[in-house]
Amino acid sequence: MSRHSSCLLTVAPNGARRLRQDHPAIPLTLEALARDARECLSAGAAMMHLHVRDVHGRHLLDAGAYREAISAIREAVGEAMVLQVTSEAAGRYEPEAQRRVIADLQPEAVSLAVRELFGDDAQLRPSGALCHALNEGGSAIQYILYSPEDLRTFQALRARGVLPAGPSFLLFVLGRYAMPSVAEPEWLHGFLEGVDERDRWAVCAFGSTEADCMALAARHGGHARVGFENNLWRSDGEIVARNADLVRLTRARIETEGRSLMGPAEARNFLGLAMAAGEERS
Repeated sequence: MSRHSSCLLTVAPNGARRLRQDHPAIPLTLEALARDARECLSAGAAMMHLHVRDVHGRHLLDAGAYREAISAIREAVGEAMVLQVTSEAAGRYEPEAQRRVIADLQPEAVSLAVRELFGDDAQLRPSGALCHALNEGGSAIQYILYSPEDLRTFQALRARGVLPAGPSFLLFVLGRYAMPSVAEPEWLHGFLEGVDERDRWAVCAFGSTEADCMALAARHGGHARVGFENNLWRSDGEIVARNADLVRLTRARIETEGRSLMGPAEARNFLGLAMAAGEERS
């Protein structure tokens, strides 16, 4: 991927763990998610990585709740954003439950953690079958990789046919909720040393170094995911007011690296998704 190609900027506005005591503007309701979608679309995000919560604010994997959230966001922004759901366990769900909700949804885009869904041999067949079915059904899959070791596991599973063959879209996670909670940009190089040149990849990063990590990803031809799921701060340590602030800060860093942002039509083209009504391929 050329560093001069356009960049897909995704916003992850809430994640599975943070609550309003972490940030008063974290979007946990349908109305708040719709508001953030409008703001972040205007700021430059072409995709939203979406989590839903229960009435107590806890992470929820529920197809009905996802459909309600997607409907609320679509009412706010139409088809102007790609909506990516997740199967993340967040310590609450076993692989069978993770697979069930995604199979029920058949989403346009989904992120799947290789470590969670392929953690032992008993999960290989059913999790692999889900990925093949999603791929054949036209869903855009992004594989979440928490370490270079996860990258090697992903590559081995693909080589064995457990995962679909061909180019894939990967997410490299820099940092953790646990200490050390602030990502170091140079951690990206551990992933880049092993990445297959046919694959596309994006980065998310924990803590106030998020923007620096996104700039480095852009410099190397990657894509970016930012938002309150992983970070609440500017590079100078000042807390931001809204998710859209992180999108704008990241947009500036990406453009400084000489890359433009994808619009919704180009994002769907990039992800292999069907165009929304009225859109044309870029």
